[in-house]
Amino acid sequence: MHPEYKDQLPGLNRIEGQVKGIKRMIENRRYCVDILTQIKAAKAALHKVEQEILKKHMQHCLKHAVTTNNEMDIQEKIDELMTLLSKRI
Repeated sequence: MHPEYKDQLPGLNRIEGQVKGIKRMIENRRYCVDILTQIKAAKAALHKVEQEILKKHMQHCLKHAVTTNNEMDIQEKIDELMTLLSKRI
């Protein structure tokens, strides 16, 4: 069973609002630095959500694999994380 992530929905709703705000700023031809500042804020908020989900994944899914002592499951979880982390920008 997968962990629950509903606690991340308020943050995602804020990010959605930030992105819509950035779109409006672009449509209204706002100052470049103001737009970039808002983009950085949205990226930081998205990073925070990412970190919380990663933390919960490690505390639940990876921990479960380790406690069951299933070597194939453990290796699969490690490989998934390594693949995911290698794709980071």
